[in-house]
This record gives sequence, structure tokens and C-alpha cells, in this order.
Amino acid sequence: MARSGDVELYYEAFGQASDPAVLLIMGLGTQLIGWHDDFCSQLAARGFYVIRFDNRDVGWSTKLDHLDQSFPVFLSRAVRLLVGLKAPTPYPSIADMAGDAIAVLDELDVDRAHIVGASMGGMIAQQVAIAHPDRSLSLTSIMSTTGDRRIGGSTLAMKFFLARPPVSDPHQQFDALVETWRRIGSPAHFDEADTRRRLERSLERDYTPNGRARQLLAVLSQPSRTRALASVRMPTTAVHGLLDPLVNPSGSRRLAATVPGARLIELPDVAHDMPRVHWPVLLDVISSHQHQVSVLS
Repeated sequence: MARSGDVELYYEAFGQASDPAVLLIMGLGTQLIGWHDDFCSQLAARGFYVIRFDNRDVGWSTKLDHLDQSFPVFLSRAVRLLVGLKAPTPYPSIADMAGDAIAVLDELDVDRAHIVGASMGGMIAQQVAIAHPDRSLSLTSIMSTTGDRRIGGSTLAMKFFLARPPVSDPHQQFDALVETWRRIGSPAHFDEADTRRRLERSLERDYTPNGRARQLLAVLSQPSRTRALASVRMPTTAVHGLLDPLVNPSGSRRLAATVPGARLIELPDVAHDMPRVHWPVLLDVISSHQHQVSVLS
């Protein structure tokens, strides 16, 4: 466990601590196992010390249940934030979660790491690169956006789907989770049997829908990072699927256009997930960042 203020964060590591570190930050409501064991092992086999952790309010990290609210209260706050109005949030911003990421590095005595984030994790990774450039070797932002409300939004159909009230029956809850992954997943690569196995493992570890809601309010309250991202000076790559219904690819395009020297990789058959068939793309990106860092140093 690593401590960040009053929050404890559960983490795991793969590989040798003497190798260059990679910090993997997962997205909204998703536990560290969202970074597949095989992906982490393959990355470690390339000579990296791979660290993954549960964000606050998910998995085995601290749950901030004392900040809870009912679904109607959550929905009203979310709507206010979506239309640009202010509303109370459980924790002030994505910056708090970026501080959590640094706390994990501190616990492991890692001075600098390649920062990799998916979806909300990409937002956190961007904030780490902005606020802690001395701790960041590179930035890889996957299916994410910069916080500018004019870009990177969900499709209207996805917004309506996500705004539906939660169900109470456990079997219906599980089926609803499968349906969510079906809707955001890549049509050509969606495997329902594998999805159900991964969700079963996730539910065995933890199920905290209210934690997911608290994370979402933090996401909706974030300010735009666009201006700050222009000051980032490290190897940076934005990766995005062109079929993403949850975060429009314009989010990654803006990131790539803002950070000097950043690359943009767009995957035509990918939605809001990381299909195994495209893992080599991500592995190559992180490996190329280490090569750039080695050349510069």
C-alpha cells in the first residue's frame, strides 16, 4: 500500500526494480486488473519495471464512502457540471488523483517513470506530466482528452445510456456491466465470454458503483489542461480508436497538436478498449519512448 494524504492505494509491480519504471493508470471505475496480467508481463519482458495500482475509490484502495450521495443528487451535480455550471464534488479535481500516482512512485522509491494512462487514467497521466515533469520520463495517453469541453465528448446515445439509473438485482447488475463493455468495446474484437470472465474477476475483488460515481464527478469538474500541456517537454504519444463512442478522438488529436513533438496514433477498428491484437502498438510506443529518453540522456 502507498499513502496519499488520507488515502491508501493498493499497487502491484512486475519485473526488476532496477529497470526503467512504467506507471500504468487505469480509467473510470476500473481496477488495476484492467491492465491485463499478460500485457504487464510482456511490458516487463521488454525491460521495464511495471507498476499498476487501484485508483482511490476502486479496487483495494481507500473508498471515500463518507462523501457519498444519492443517485438523484449525483445526477443533478453531473448535469450541472456537464453544462458548465459549478457543483460540489467529492474531491476537488483530477489533480488529487495525480498526487496519488506520485505517492505510489514515492512508496517504491522510483524517481522517474514513463507515465501511461487510459481514459480517465490518461487525464491523470497528463496532469502528472504537467505538475510533476521531474518525475515523468514520458507520457502515453490512451483514448483520453485534455479537459476542454468542446472536444472529446461522448456520443449522445452513450450519454443517455450512461445516465440510466442503477439496477439493484445482482444478476441484472452483471448483465448491465457486460452490456456497457459491449457498447464501448471494439465491435470487431468484442469477446463476450472473455468479458464475462474479466468482469467476474473484477467483481470478486471489489464492486463500488458509488466510487465510480465520485470519480466521474471529479472528471466532470476538471479544468482544461490544454494551455498547460503546451509546456510539456517529454516524449509524448496519444493513442485513440476511431470508433470510440465514449471519448471522441478529437481529445487525443488536441493533445497531440498541443504538446510539442507529440505523436498521434489512430486505430481505425478500435473503440473504447484495448484489444489484445493491438497490444504491440502500445508496447512499441512505450519502448520507443525509452529509446528517446536514452538518446537524450
